[in-house]
Amino acid sequence: MFSGIVAACGRIEAIAPLEAGVRLTVDTAGLDLSDVQIGDSIANSGVCLTVVALDGARASFDVSRETLDCTTGLDRVGAEVNLEKALRLADRLGGHLVTGHVDGVGEVLRFAPVGESHELVVRAPAALAGYIARKGSVTVNGVSLTVNRVVGTDFSINLIPHTVAATNLKHLETGSRVNLEIDLIARYVERMLAWREEAPQ
Repeated sequence: MFSGIVAACGRIEAIAPLEAGVRLTVDTAGLDLSDVQIGDSIANSGVCLTVVALDGARASFDVSRETLDCTTGLDRVGAEVNLEKALRLADRLGGHLVTGHVDGVGEVLRFAPVGESHELVVRAPAALAGYIARKGSVTVNGVSLTVNRVVGTDFSINLIPHTVAATNLKHLETGSRVNLEIDLIARYVERMLAWREEAPQ
């Protein structure tokens, strides 16, 4: 489990093919790996991945073909990735509850400065749009964000300067693809309502 508060921006240094996917080697930059062990989870741009090797500031992750097909941003050497270690029970929840399981890939319609901040407008897959609510939470490339406005499948977010500077969102442009994870609570509410309709009387 994660909070969507990015701890560092890393960079993909190498991608090696595996029989059913690839092995990513990531330069974790300023991420503190002193308490990380093989088998621990680290979110890479919103994708929960398991550490399979450590070498100084480098961490390696095996990524399945299915994960590559369902996400974006993990298939190019040199790509910057938002990094967050898994939460401990005593950690502060600065963002919202994030699983690291990407629900879909969105398309950036607008990323432009508005005063000191930036406006980010994203088109979500139709299947996810119903879970995105004004003033609710959504994860974009692993970053916990608050939705300002929703129109159909499109939603907009105001990004403060710190968020832009400290994450890979600063590289976005019209047409960019981003990993989306909907709010965990919204997902369970939808399931509970559906079960009431499905459950035998």
